[in-house]
Amino acid sequence: MTTTGATGSTTLHAGHAHLPDGLARDVRITIAGGRFTEVTPGAPAQDGDTRLPGVVFPGLANAHSHAFHRALRGRTHDDGGTFWTWRERMYAVAAHLEPDSYLALARATYAEMALAGITAVGEFHYLHHGPGGRRYMDPNAMGRALVRAAADAGVRLTLLDTCYLVGGLTAAGHTPLEGTQLRFGDGDASTWSLRVDDLRDHTDGGPAHLRVGAAIHSVRAVPRDQLRPVAAWARRTGRPLHLHLSEQPAENQACLDHHGLTPTGLLEAEGVLGPDLTAVHATHLTDDDIALLGAHHTWACFCPTTERDLADGIGPARALRDAGARLSLGSDQHAVVDLLEEARALEMNERLATLERGRLSPDALLAAATAHESIGWPDAGRIQVGSRADLVAVRTDTVRTAGSDPDQLLLSAAAADVDTVVVDGETVVAGGRHRLGDVGALLHEAITPLWQQPPRDEREDTRS
Repeated sequence: MTTTGATGSTTLHAGHAHLPDGLARDVRITIAGGRFTEVTPGAPAQDGDTRLPGVVFPGLANAHSHAFHRALRGRTHDDGGTFWTWRERMYAVAAHLEPDSYLALARATYAEMALAGITAVGEFHYLHHGPGGRRYMDPNAMGRALVRAAADAGVRLTLLDTCYLVGGLTAAGHTPLEGTQLRFGDGDASTWSLRVDDLRDHTDGGPAHLRVGAAIHSVRAVPRDQLRPVAAWARRTGRPLHLHLSEQPAENQACLDHHGLTPTGLLEAEGVLGPDLTAVHATHLTDDDIALLGAHHTWACFCPTTERDLADGIGPARALRDAGARLSLGSDQHAVVDLLEEARALEMNERLATLERGRLSPDALLAAATAHESIGWPDAGRIQVGSRADLVAVRTDTVRTAGSDPDQLLLSAAAADVDTVVVDGETVVAGGRHRLGDVGALLHEAITPLWQQPPRDEREDTRS
């Protein structure tokens, strides 16, 4: 299948397609210049149309990713442990990555996302510098590796460049960066912003597939007096703003002990909350926290497969939505790369927590899975004239989907059922195969060396 015909356009036909006003039958979709130019429901296929199998969805948006965490899959379950012991394994992987190896790992990880129907990814990027914190000749070398990786994999990237300044938070205050954390730090928010200012995206002459955004790692990793400057930079430049919020009870307790406020309360006091903010995880919230996030119409990004893998807990998705917050989804540490599963898990977690079914409708789940606006692509996530030509065809004849109502396919399908993926009018996945070829082999080649290297002494090079 191609998406560019001799006339500069191509027409696809879907037996079923999710349009902004619901599921429609027999939809002819014309694409030109990377945009949908015609979308006509109730139209039989014509000669020359490319027929798409199954049910067609808008492209999926992965609003929260740490690409290098993909190397941890199947490597952290041997001794139980906690989020904090898992973090030590994560640091061990981060210690070995350099721009070239990061490029290989991220390219394969983003290709795996494309196979799952993800057309844009928000990369929460804090692995900035070399071992011991030394700066690369290009201070954004690691970020540019991610930009190239996304281009190779055929997905759009929102590089959420993350401010990460201190090692942690206790009742007595913040602790300094140490070990692998030295690779994350820029000293202060001003120095961080100077580095990020050097990045250009599609809005100011940079790569067409790139959006640059900002992130505050957490209230653990960014001191109180540095929160407002990061948010101010994002708002002055019109960038999306993300942060980890209340993922662990220990984070909440440390914030209460030191500041006398919950993390959400601290963000409110420092003027960080707003409709441009995405709060990732938002797991352990008080009723007042939920009301604040809802009143500001923030985004709340849930990552259910990671939150269950790390035993984080079940966040209040329905309560946040009822309060006025908007929902998005992410695969975070990539224990699973399957946005259909993330959407399904959002509803299933609600069922487990409340003993009720139907807490979030299939339409609400699809809205969360296609929330491109939350990562700075407001013209994506809808199959309608003028929007970016992203779509995902999911088969209805597999052992998982056979017999499913097309309107409920989101509750039965998996990433393995994705047949075709189009990003900005270009076919990236066809017949369930990525244009790069064997993605499993790419992942194996990128990950295996990271576990064969001896531990690096982070103290060997502390040049700044």
